[in-house]
Amino acid sequence: GLLAVNQFILIPGLRYSKMEKITVTINGYPVRGSEGMTILDVARENGIDIPTLCHHPSLTPVGTCQVCLVEDERNHTLVASCVTPVAPGMVINTRSARVLEARRVMVKLLLARHPDSCLVCDKGNQCQLRRIASELGIGETKSSRVRRYHPIERNLFIERDYSKCILCGRCVRVCQEVRGVEAIALTYSNGEFIVRPSSGHSLLESGCRFCGTCIEVCPTGALIDRDERGVAWAERKTVIVPCQHSCPIQMDVPGYVRLISQAKFSEALAVVRERTPFASICGLVCFRPCETKCRRGELNQPIAIRGLKRFVAEQAGQSGVKSSRVAPSSGKRVAIVGSGPAGLTAGYYLAKLGGHAVTVFEALSEPGGMMRVGIPEYRLPRQVLDTEIDTIRRVGVDIRTKVKIESLDSLFEDGYNAVFVAIGAHKGVKMGIEGEDGPGVLECVSVLQAVNLGKKVRLGHRVAVIGGGNAAIDVSRTALRLGAKRVVIVYRRTRVEMPAAEEGIDEALNEGVEIIYLATPTKITRDNSMVRMQCIRMQLGEADATGRRRPEPIPGSEFSMDFDVVITAIGQTPDVPGGFGLRIGRGSTIEVDKETLATNREGVFAAGDCVSGPASVTQAIAQGRKAAISIDKFLGGSGVIDEILAPPEEVVTWLGKENGFAERQRLPMPSLPVEERIHSFAQVELCFTEEMAIKEAKRCLNCDLRLQFKQLVVPLSAAVEGRSSANKRG
Repeated sequence: GLLAVNQFILIPGLRYSKMEKITVTINGYPVRGSEGMTILDVARENGIDIPTLCHHPSLTPVGTCQVCLVEDERNHTLVASCVTPVAPGMVINTRSARVLEARRVMVKLLLARHPDSCLVCDKGNQCQLRRIASELGIGETKSSRVRRYHPIERNLFIERDYSKCILCGRCVRVCQEVRGVEAIALTYSNGEFIVRPSSGHSLLESGCRFCGTCIEVCPTGALIDRDERGVAWAERKTVIVPCQHSCPIQMDVPGYVRLISQAKFSEALAVVRERTPFASICGLVCFRPCETKCRRGELNQPIAIRGLKRFVAEQAGQSGVKSSRVAPSSGKRVAIVGSGPAGLTAGYYLAKLGGHAVTVFEALSEPGGMMRVGIPEYRLPRQVLDTEIDTIRRVGVDIRTKVKIESLDSLFEDGYNAVFVAIGAHKGVKMGIEGEDGPGVLECVSVLQAVNLGKKVRLGHRVAVIGGGNAAIDVSRTALRLGAKRVVIVYRRTRVEMPAAEEGIDEALNEGVEIIYLATPTKITRDNSMVRMQCIRMQLGEADATGRRRPEPIPGSEFSMDFDVVITAIGQTPDVPGGFGLRIGRGSTIEVDKETLATNREGVFAAGDCVSGPASVTQAIAQGRKAAISIDKFLGGSGVIDEILAPPEEVVTWLGKENGFAERQRLPMPSLPVEERIHSFAQVELCFTEEMAIKEAKRCLNCDLRLQFKQLVVPLSAAVEGRSSANKRG
């Protein structure tokens, strides 16, 4: 029986120093094993391959597929090698004619229940049944029986093709023994055994955690991830862990979220800081592309990833970073023009890990670029910004403000070996209408810059904002805080097409900002102290180059509105000095090599908004990292800027059953009441409490765990008992 056999199981990776060594003969060669090991264990430990379908090193062996049969030549019997313990003097043959014929019979029986196209499917080398059949010289076979069940069972992310299922039980066992979820079971229905949800009619009803481990252990491709269809094997991680792939800086999102769920806040922050020096800033102003792709969102709502990052940055602070030492001096000097997120990120890695002497030149009075002058303080408190910029200084980066660089030649003449241009995009785009250069018409960036640098700004009681991006939202909310009684955004498309972040739009509307959709200004005039803006209604036509439907004016729909000030916020472009000698492309951006970010000038690199046009802080950080790699290589370095700050994560096996897991709702982020926030620049978004953060992190599906599974080893007690209390504790 199975329980009698289980006491002899040896699990790879565990030490058996007290067990007696045993010598057996396999295929004519003496090999050594330990008491308690199976024939399969000893063979694999000595580099001898024995095929198997139902066996997996992390699961209790059952020997049902009989593909691992070998011949015990002492008594001339065939035995299943995965459940048969070795004994002193045993003589085993894994490739005798009798063994191979028995394996062929078993594989042909399995293929008889498979579709005719089984051995030529697109699963390729990932299908163990196909590989074993090929090794045994078995080609295509005709199915002798057609299954009565619909071939595909859909359960959100996981699809099961019954026609390819060989009833090996791996999926059921891994769900029970390793994950402890018990969401699926082998059942008998309509005269046939099938794998079904253990309760209800779907995985959702049976309490599935959608970890996908069952997919990883399936030997035939009967279980597949819906999103993996048509994706190359090497690229599968991009769809399995979409939160990490969609992050511009490829942060290990599931890793730090899982650590937060375990209340390991310092370790979680260390994971975040392995990819960016701006953990707190990313936790405040990132536009959350990871949440857009979060698979949990298909159950109900995505994980509050950004909010968790902010929590751990504030909770753990610098205690979460065991910073690696700064690299020894390389003797090379780098000049960085611009102190925005791209420039400071590149400077951080070039100084800390490259050992280069880095000087950052900033034309404004304070460093930070658009983080300083473009993002209002109610979203990014200045204390947070200053603290993280101090992190850059502490690794040796010299930041010089009020220094405007007009010529790159002067930098090379001063002895710099490389120059990185990261000047951002601070120049406002014109609307191209009559009257926009007159009094009472301001440009968004100049307004935000003046406010953020502490200058006195008067806008009056009635303010119009033209545009639909994040800058338009920011300046409209800023106008309210400066005392405006009425703020109106005029946007030429609908809300669906607005490029601004959804949460920003919602907050603006909550605070009292009005939005007029499908309208655009045509002329601006001045009447005494009043600015009159003439507009026309729009309708959406065919899609343009951006994929959004092109707005078209509706004849005869003109109307006008009166304001104290009109603020234009329709975009920004870089303002590259002619003395830089750089090739300029579309939108006044700097042309660079897409792979290296090198410009047309030797030793000069560029990235950030001055190359891409206005983008997010995280995108600029990603560009800064990429630039640091290229510049370090240019200066003779390795280009390696990866850091390991967090201790190795303990591999998680046991998830356990959790009633209502799929129904758990996303926790709302606490925020300052509207009546309090609009009278000051106090931070609007508050922070999770420790209890809230842990609870929210526990909603995560842990999509990445399945990719770790092949490294897992089940403790011996789990093999004997079916599960272990150690695994339950995770």
